Amino acid sequence: MSMIGEYLRVTAAELGRAIQDPDWALDFAEEVQDAEEESEPAPTEARHFSTSKTWDMLGFLLMRADFPVDVIHGEEPFAEDEDWGYGPPRYLRSERVRLAARALRATTYDQLVSGVHPADLTEADVYPLAGAYPLGWDEPGALEWGRHWYDGLTQFFEAAAAADDAMLVWLD
Repeated sequence: MSMIGEYLRVTAAELGRAIQDPDWALDFAEEVQDAEEESEPAPTEARHFSTSKTWDMLGFLLMRADFPVDVIHGEEPFAEDEDWGYGPPRYLRSERVRLAARALRATTYDQLVSGVHPADLTEADVYPLAGAYPLGWDEPGALEWGRHWYDGLTQFFEAAAAADDAMLVWLD
């Protein structure tokens, strides 16, 4: 099994409903994921986005950069008794999505990896652990693995911010 970082853009009304009815939220998230699997929209057009297995790597890099929003795990709990794969989901209110979008745009991937050595990720037990897919942290180019996902996450958050959307966040 793999741990995958998942995001769903939601309107204010959808967020309210999700908080009140977590079962509806999970069904809605799965419905959007299924629909977008076939159409594969760009991050700027999508309602669902995944950072794949890079979620922990990106979290490590963002934490080192004192990022102002927890875009990896979300900030506010809901459905605390639910398990959406690897624990309950969390969410970001629209104002936190806007702050995250600005901060993501202002922070380049090169800035995030500056001064980071692959051994730092191994020492911090960043998922996936060394030797796991796609490569171990000690392999050449390991730090480049997250660039594509970071760029997509930035675009996804910018589109959500422009629409004044909130965000559901979970690990699956």
